[in-house]
Amino acid sequence: MPEFFNVLPPQQALAALLKVLPPPSIALEEVPAQDSLGRVTATDLVSQQDLPTFPRSTVDGYSLRAADSFGATEGLPACFSVVGEVPMGRAPAIAVSLGEAAGTYTGGMLASGADAVIMVEHTQQIDADTIEVVRPVAPGENVVQPGEDVRTGDSILPRGHLLRPQDVGGLAALGITSLPVARRPRVAVLSMGDEVVSPENEPAVGQIRDVNSYTIASQILRGGAEPVPLGIVPDNYEDQLEVARRGLENSDALVFSAGSSVSARDMTADIINALGKPGVLVHGLSIHPGKPAIVGMVDQKPVFGLPGNPVSAMIVFDLLVHPILYHLAGCTTLPEPARTAARLDRDVASVPGREDYLPVRLKRGDLDGSEELVAEPVFGKSNLIFTLIRADGLVQVPLDKAGLYAGETVVVRLFQ
Repeated sequence: MPEFFNVLPPQQALAALLKVLPPPSIALEEVPAQDSLGRVTATDLVSQQDLPTFPRSTVDGYSLRAADSFGATEGLPACFSVVGEVPMGRAPAIAVSLGEAAGTYTGGMLASGADAVIMVEHTQQIDADTIEVVRPVAPGENVVQPGEDVRTGDSILPRGHLLRPQDVGGLAALGITSLPVARRPRVAVLSMGDEVVSPENEPAVGQIRDVNSYTIASQILRGGAEPVPLGIVPDNYEDQLEVARRGLENSDALVFSAGSSVSARDMTADIINALGKPGVLVHGLSIHPGKPAIVGMVDQKPVFGLPGNPVSAMIVFDLLVHPILYHLAGCTTLPEPARTAARLDRDVASVPGREDYLPVRLKRGDLDGSEELVAEPVFGKSNLIFTLIRADGLVQVPLDKAGLYAGETVVVRLFQ
C-alpha cells in the first residue's frame, strides 16, 4: 500500500495553496443593502453626507446654553425657565436665551441657541415652568455634533470588507439601499463511493446515506459561497474524472468527498492530477482526524479532497476550505472563528508530531469548586457525525504535545 508523502500541518498546507493561487477575479453584482449580510464589498464605499446631519441629544433632558449652568451645585442650583419642548422628528420651533431651557429627547434636536443638554436626572422640577440644574454642563455635552460619526467624503467601508450587521445598519443610516458586492464563489461538491446512497433512499446492507454532501454544502453556504452539487458517483475512475472536469469548468473550486486516502479504491489524487496542472500540492495533513486530506490546484482553481468520514471532512473544511472561500470572494481580512477559554475536565492523550482536534461540550461546571466554563471531551470515531452534533467546538492539541491535562485552560474553537 502506498504511503502519504508531503504531510504538512494545516497552516502550512494552506500557505502552500495560497502561494500559487492567483489573485481572485472578482465579478460584481448589485444587491439590496438589507440582503448584503455576509457579502464582500466589491468597491470602496464613500459617504455622500455628514452623519448625523444635525446636532442630536444623546439623553432625555433639557437643551440650554452651557454657560448658564456654570457653577451650579446641589447646594446652589441654577434656575431655568422652561420655554417649551422640541418634538421628536421636527426642527425646533423655539429658541433659548439667558436662563432658559427647553425639553429635549434622546435622538432629537436641540432648541435654537442651545449648545448642550442637561440630563433630566440632574434637574429638579420646581413647577411647570421652572427647573433647577444641580450640576454644570460643558458646551457640547450630551450632544452628537453634525459629522461626528461620518463626514462627507469619508471612506466608510473598503473594498474586500466582509459585511456585518453593524455595517448594514451604517449603510441604512446613510441612505445606501444597494451596493456592489463580489459574486459568491461557486464550489462544486462531488460525493464518491459505491456504498453511498442519497438520504431519501433506504440503504442496503453495506451502504450508507450521503452525509458529507449536505454538511459540506452547509459549510459552503456559511462561508458565503454557493454550493454546486454534482451528485454521487460510483467508484469508477472515468466517471469520476468526467463529472469532476464538468464541475470544475462551471465552478470556482471543487471539493471531493471521500476518495482521499491511499487504498486502491481511492482515486482522488490521480483524478486531480489528470484534471490539469499543477495538480496535487499536498497529500496528507499532520492532524487527527483528517490526515488523508488533499490540497491541489487545477488551472488556477483550488481543489480539495476531503476524507470520507464526516467528522474528518468537516474539520478539514473549516481549516482549509473555509479560508479559501473568502479569498475567492476578494475578502482582504479573513474572519477569525469565535473562540472561548475553558478548563478541560479530564486528561486527553495525543501523539507528538500531529495536531489533534478534539470535539468538546461546554458547560458551567464545578471543577475545583469553580463555576467557570468547562470543556468536556466528546469522544467518538471520525465516522460518527453525532460526535460533532453533541459538541460545541473543538480543542486543538498542539503538534509538540503528547496530550492535555485535566484542569488545564484550553482555547475552544466554537462551531458557528
